[in-house]
Amino acid sequence: MAYFDVIIIGAGAAGLMCAATAAQRGRSVLLLDHAGKLAEKIRISGGGRCNFTNTHARPECYLSENPHFCRSALSQFSAQDFIRLVERHGIAYHEKTLGQLFCDESSQQIIDMLDGLCREARVDRRMGVTVETVERSDRFRLQTSLGVFESAALVVATGGLSIPQIGATAFGYRLAEQFGLALTPLAPALVPLTFHVDDAARFAPLAGVSLDVEARCGKTRFRESVLFTHKGLSGPAILQASSYWSPGQELEIDLLPELDAEAFLQEREGSEQLLATALAETGWPKRFAQAWLDSVDANVRVKDLSGKRRRQLAEMLHHWRVKPNGTQGYKKAEVTRGGVSTRDLSSKTMMAKDVPGLFFIGEVVDVTGWLGGYNFQWAWSSGFVAGENC
Repeated sequence: MAYFDVIIIGAGAAGLMCAATAAQRGRSVLLLDHAGKLAEKIRISGGGRCNFTNTHARPECYLSENPHFCRSALSQFSAQDFIRLVERHGIAYHEKTLGQLFCDESSQQIIDMLDGLCREARVDRRMGVTVETVERSDRFRLQTSLGVFESAALVVATGGLSIPQIGATAFGYRLAEQFGLALTPLAPALVPLTFHVDDAARFAPLAGVSLDVEARCGKTRFRESVLFTHKGLSGPAILQASSYWSPGQELEIDLLPELDAEAFLQEREGSEQLLATALAETGWPKRFAQAWLDSVDANVRVKDLSGKRRRQLAEMLHHWRVKPNGTQGYKKAEVTRGGVSTRDLSSKTMMAKDVPGLFFIGEVVDVTGWLGGYNFQWAWSSGFVAGENC
């Protein structure tokens, strides 16, 4: 049996950050992961270039039962702090859009940086390890496929249910329940949405078409692109809205966010153009205009529209209502919404309020960021905070 000050389960973004931070404080740290490869989610992110943070990261960009919970961690270790770490290690990066920062070369650089920090601080990292049981008396005692380990502090950084094909499991949630912590409802987030049968028949042929839109779910709105797929809707605007969407709920999409549709049609009042041809002038692919208009006025000429009909069409263009059938599930979800209840954790330390020495960090916690580097920033921030306090 071996004893450590801290044992961390999960060698992903949050776990690596926590391990390096704790070990730099002089703590003896054991980092365990059931996977054979280190930090696969980092490796595959951002098309292999890792969208490692967002310059606009702030509490308002996160969903949680307690929307203020993330405030402390984000202030203790901000996006600028992680950017400085990246720069200190000579990793070149660029901003793509909307504050999203990517490595110029490879996501492996982020993994190597974090792994290097752990090695320098003498973290004992072991991969391919199964944690069989976790018990607690005066210490935490872990029975594993490598034997028994004990520690004063235990950090759970096991991630969520998203992307099971690279090893995601419910282990962290089961552990939380074992120690009496509550879970908020779990759901796929940042995930493509699927069409109902009628919409699928109409729009599936448009697979690959992309439009600039404003997608709205309740009071939340995102101005980015939507991508039509064989199964439904994807693209940044839809992935963002999906985190706020619940089954049975409608999405509202402004198909012409930069135009006053009524004024656009009125300017062409005497035009012989077909409506689909006119709408294609907005930048829409003509086949999308035709498909969207199929149930409206596909073959009508602009000059034949009455003032009332123009207003009705404008309303539909700016407020297209879609009722998704569901999501494409955890296989296609970037993150998991919900998790270990923030009511049971200290926002200042990430420690369980009623279980001294037990910490939960990263995706396993009920904190879900927007698309575009926000979830990695939560991993860095929550990992740093736990590492400073475990």
